[in-house]
Amino acid sequence: MKSLQMSRKLLISAIVCFSLLSPASDGELAAAYPEITGLFPQLDSGQRPAAEPEEDQAIPAGSSRTASQKRAETLTLSQLLRKYPETIKTQGPRRKHIALTFDDVPDPRFTPQVLDVLRRCHVHATFFVVGSRAEKHPELVARMIKEGHAVGNHSYNHPKFGEISVNAFRTQIIRTENIINTMAGYKPRLIRPPYGDISEQQLKWAKAHGYKLVNWNVDSLDWKGLPKSQVRNNIITHAGKGSIILQHGGGGRGSNLRGTIQALPEVINIMRKRGYTFVTVPQMLQVSKEK
Repeated sequence: MKSLQMSRKLLISAIVCFSLLSPASDGELAAAYPEITGLFPQLDSGQRPAAEPEEDQAIPAGSSRTASQKRAETLTLSQLLRKYPETIKTQGPRRKHIALTFDDVPDPRFTPQVLDVLRRCHVHATFFVVGSRAEKHPELVARMIKEGHAVGNHSYNHPKFGEISVNAFRTQIIRTENIINTMAGYKPRLIRPPYGDISEQQLKWAKAHGYKLVNWNVDSLDWKGLPKSQVRNNIITHAGKGSIILQHGGGGRGSNLRGTIQALPEVINIMRKRGYTFVTVPQMLQVSKEK
């Protein structure tokens, strides 16, 4: 009897060892050897005994786990706005003020015409300057300053900030602010990220160095080459208290900004009739235009 029990124990031990090495499922083993399921309940559920936890292995760069971790750690723009409300702005206080902003300047095809309209209408706006363009057309930046407009930093050559490193971002900002400083006499506090895109680490650097980032809450969509009526309606339909309006005073090869230039006097006239005052972004946010 003792010999039979011993043999049975040896058989069970052999089956369990085999199960750990065998490609067969635990369920299959349980079905084949029902006498052991009471001794090893985990085989009833089709689960193997839990393995001992191992130390985290180094994950090679570019692996799927690293990529998914990065995606999980990346905050969306709306999340960044909630997390850093004093550093990145899309609108001002809810007063009857409106800030007109113009990106991608200076551009000799369009910027002088925008400036002409603003001068005739006695409106001061905010221009976000691309450093490489300012180097080519310093006289247009000088005119902006002379006519009372605010200028901000729009990078050196218009990359998507979220796709470059913090060091590359810092170089874009510092290089452009030094160019603007030689023409305007100050280093701008305001930064507008191209495409409105920025990473959290870049935002932290900007915050630590005293910058304000400015996006918008009304998009004219003028960069699409829209006609005057569509540009005008895109603005006046959505503009309200504290609105920061995105338009363009420059563009790429083949750009057509006639619609925004033609719509501008009508936008100013309509919003004034509604009781709004036009201000620069520094005035709206009550911050200094310079660092």
